[in-house]
Amino acid sequence: MSDIDKDHRSFSSQVVDGMERAPSRAMLRAVGFADDDFGKPQIGIASTWSMVTPCNMHINRLADDAARGVDGNGGKAVVFNTITISDGISMGTEGMKYSLVSREVIADSIETVVGCQGFDGLVAIGGCDKNMPGCLIGVARLNRPAIFVYGGTILPGCHGEKKLDIVSVFEAVGARANDRIDDAELRRIEAQAIPGPGSCGGMYTANTMASAIEALGMSLPGSSAQAAISRDKQLDSERAGAQVLKLLERGIRPLDIMTQEAFENAITVVIALGGSTNAVLHLLAMADASGVDLTLDDFTRIGKRVPLLADLKPSGRYAMAELVEIGGIQPLMKTLLDAGLLHGDCLTVTGKSLAENLADVAPYPQGQDMIRSLDHPIKKDSHLVILRGNLAPEGAVAKITGKEGLRFTGKARVFDCEELALKAILDGTVQKGEVIVIRYEGPKGGPGMREMLSPTSAVMGKGLAKDVALITDGRFSGGTHGFVVGHITPEAYTGGTLAIVEAGDSITIDAESAEIILHVPHDEIRDRLARWRRPAPRYTKGVLAKYAKLVSSASEGAVTDRNLDNL
Repeated sequence: MSDIDKDHRSFSSQVVDGMERAPSRAMLRAVGFADDDFGKPQIGIASTWSMVTPCNMHINRLADDAARGVDGNGGKAVVFNTITISDGISMGTEGMKYSLVSREVIADSIETVVGCQGFDGLVAIGGCDKNMPGCLIGVARLNRPAIFVYGGTILPGCHGEKKLDIVSVFEAVGARANDRIDDAELRRIEAQAIPGPGSCGGMYTANTMASAIEALGMSLPGSSAQAAISRDKQLDSERAGAQVLKLLERGIRPLDIMTQEAFENAITVVIALGGSTNAVLHLLAMADASGVDLTLDDFTRIGKRVPLLADLKPSGRYAMAELVEIGGIQPLMKTLLDAGLLHGDCLTVTGKSLAENLADVAPYPQGQDMIRSLDHPIKKDSHLVILRGNLAPEGAVAKITGKEGLRFTGKARVFDCEELALKAILDGTVQKGEVIVIRYEGPKGGPGMREMLSPTSAVMGKGLAKDVALITDGRFSGGTHGFVVGHITPEAYTGGTLAIVEAGDSITIDAESAEIILHVPHDEIRDRLARWRRPAPRYTKGVLAKYAKLVSSASEGAVTDRNLDNL
């Protein structure tokens, strides 16, 4: 028996060692343990496999690859499942309210299984948006040696000469409503957009979070930029299984890696890539689980010095699969490190520092125009703009690449749910020059903080991208683009100013001054709030009711274990 077998089984030994643990060993023999396996470190493989979504339909095979890496290097792998849901399928329905909730369920379930079964370490494999932060929140709570593996990006669909993804279908719905395409064209786009396994193909939330987690140091180098169905992804999974044993041997734990500086690295990379607004919500939540005091102000501070460099969808031209072909995010990180924009001394799951991991990374090939140079950025500062003002005194998140413009003033057209807004966009009720207001969609009010991809895609499909703005206390898909502001806090359901906006009120969104202003006198706002009454809760039992009771503000990451002392 090796030193690692003897000295690094502090959790599994409690479950299987000694005469009195014979019943535990008896049950484990039935799932494949042999005599010598009881003396090995047990590594849980948290698989988010299911046939619910193409993002995760292949992850069972990656879990087997990771288990092979563990078993071939002196450990004993135990594969277990947690859930996934599909944003793309549930988008625009009542079911989408469960989406952000699933992040907490995933974290809770990983913590529950690993804690109960006494695993000494963990490999977590995620594919869809909420899997990734859910896995990392669970990993941080447990603080046992762990590595995250990204399930990988989907390959683009194709229709004629045009590359497609799921956002293409959402925007085609808006185009059909505007008679810009016919039913047959819509069906062709629908049928060809999703060619197989993997996460949505642009710099949407899944690829954003995978990149953030690699920059954070919790994935092996390259994990974020590999096709779902590829030899590279199989090897990434197998290497993660082997590497987690080395972390166990060296005593390197997640909270040694997930530091303030590491989160700043993650934010920096998200900005340079033009990543999803959901990264703000998820990084705040992951930091909270890690005991790191990350705030919205950190995004503003870092955003002032980090440029947007990547010409990636949704606002750009290229898909993640094309970034994979030119080297993924490693050359970008090397550029940022050399410019002093990353903390190179941060520890990573390789056991080396970020700077050591990047030392021999080659630059992007000559002539590529997907990732700009630092002296020729798409935008000189962050596209993720934290807005404040009388509409959002605790903050809101805008995604402004510069293509939408930097300032918008318009008259409010107000909706108390997403469905009503979508109908009004598609039937032509919404007019140029208006600010679409969608409220009671926040973490508590929804509950669940739905993504507004259906309304924003309808705006794009109707050709209104430069003519209307949309604001909400809900959130946005990583596939959203246009002049949009989400995460408005305090949310309407808790008595935020958004609750008393009336049709025709003038609203200004200014990305340069970082303000979102309701042009109504202070006294009038005060009087409206005094007359306002909170709507009855939409759910009184079940997971959504529990979530609404526990969840914190979006400005704090919408986490469910932050304010337990106040219950």
